Amino acid sequence: MSIARSPAQVLWLQVLGLAAVQGSISLAWLIYNLYLPQLLTQFGFSASLAAGLLVIENALSALLEPLMGGLSDKSQRWFGSRFPFISVGVILSATLFIALPCIVTFVQPTVIWRSLLPITLVAWALAMTIFRSPAMVLLGKYATPPQLPLAVSVVTFVGGMIGAFRPIANQYILSLGAIFAFAVASFVMLATAGILRWVNPPETPNFQHDTTVGKFPYPELGLMFATGLGVAWGTRLMMNSLTQLLKAQFHTNNIDMLLVYIGLAIALATLPAGVLATKIGNCQAMLLGVGTTIISILAIAFTGAILPLIVLLVAGFSTIINGAIPLALGLISPKWAGLGIGTYFGGFALAMSLFGWLFPQVAKMTPVISALFCGLAFLLVGICLIIATVQINAKAQTP
Repeated sequence: MSIARSPAQVLWLQVLGLAAVQGSISLAWLIYNLYLPQLLTQFGFSASLAAGLLVIENALSALLEPLMGGLSDKSQRWFGSRFPFISVGVILSATLFIALPCIVTFVQPTVIWRSLLPITLVAWALAMTIFRSPAMVLLGKYATPPQLPLAVSVVTFVGGMIGAFRPIANQYILSLGAIFAFAVASFVMLATAGILRWVNPPETPNFQHDTTVGKFPYPELGLMFATGLGVAWGTRLMMNSLTQLLKAQFHTNNIDMLLVYIGLAIALATLPAGVLATKIGNCQAMLLGVGTTIISILAIAFTGAILPLIVLLVAGFSTIINGAIPLALGLISPKWAGLGIGTYFGGFALAMSLFGWLFPQVAKMTPVISALFCGLAFLLVGICLIIATVQINAKAQTP
């Protein structure tokens, strides 16, 4: 005889622990992107190599994100935990991260050691893929399905707040010195992962129960992959259009603080976006966000009226980026949840890798052209959402 229990709708302590991990990931990537050209030039490489390395890293991540998510699903079934992947990934990432400035600082740039630096850079980026999907899928255990968007909004908010300061962080972070900055980020990553493990006991309540056998979810994974492509392309093109419009409207090329304010606004808007999604449903909120984003960016580009419409754009876009993980967890069976989230991240990474090839003259695009392509990218997301909504409703009606 089992005793009935009423679990909390959101395990907030665990969600905050996961938000801290997401914050450490955002901090590490912020520092990495700022120091990458400097590390390369100090070791005798051209700073332009940084762009090529990022393309390679994203292309490899497109393969490894789904792989690591899928392997963490197997770990969950075999060992009842995803933490082996999270622990190994965090330790390896932190070790490689602190090794990067040490190689440049303490090693002579001989032919052999020079070749080691790009390899270590790519290895670190790939190590980061080991634990991101396995960590994010834990949200399925930390919140009931209706409350998932609210829980995710806290994680998205923390990562967004750190990422928002990227336009103005370079001067301060570069002044710290590479070894100190990389060491701080490494220790923060280890500490937050330790906190998450501490607040996540082996017997974490699981609010999702997979009772279906079913086939391998090819259609659902395809939808998540296409959603990742659309969100990535739409985001890059949206920011390109906004950047050009802001420079024109304020008659200056120095719009770093304006971009910081927009980033902070997007991060803050994810919290009410999460509340909205719990009220009307995640797919419905995302579809509303897609429509609002497309209309807003086109209206801004064609009219140049940024300030009156930026609030609508921020509100719409925040529901899209906040809804992706709940979409994956709601669309794909819990048995393949890690693979689903990893496939979304993989699609996002591939889109970033291909962006320069698809849009080689993006810096020279007019704001209107960027906005039109942005609208098409988010239209792809909207189509995926409509199909996903039909599939989710069909599953809900299946006895």
